[in-house]
Amino acid sequence: MLNKALRILIADEQHFHRMKVERLLNQLGYFRIAPVSTVEELLSLVEYGCEPFDLLLISASMTAGFDLDLLAFCVDNEQIRRGFIYDGQHAQRAPIQARHRQKIQVSLAPTPDFESLRRLMRSIDPRTQYAEVPVVPWLRDACQSTAG
Repeated sequence: MLNKALRILIADEQHFHRMKVERLLNQLGYFRIAPVSTVEELLSLVEYGCEPFDLLLISASMTAGFDLDLLAFCVDNEQIRRGFIYDGQHAQRAPIQARHRQKIQVSLAPTPDFESLRRLMRSIDPRTQYAEVPVVPWLRDACQSTAG
């Protein structure tokens, strides 16, 4: 059974990337999603939020030009339970300590794909049974054809 109460924050400057990630999460059955396009919006939502976000999906390129250590921000912030940084070639190259690896993941992909999001959500919401969630046939077929 999906935990539909999970709060997810998507932070990316590119509107198309935010929409793509949000639609993939919708395909997985998650709809409590807040997309933001600026670092200022991100900081406001995280700092002044009344309850923590279960997941922050953020493009590392978004913080270019800001004095913000994205890894430390995700690890040290109590308002973020899990972090997934994509477009990771723009992230600081400090290694993630073993004790923080369950809280944060870094991907070099420019945006997360369906399979990586499915694995991520399964680790966050282990009781999830994706077979129960209706998937758009063309998306399912595309995922199967790239896997085989």
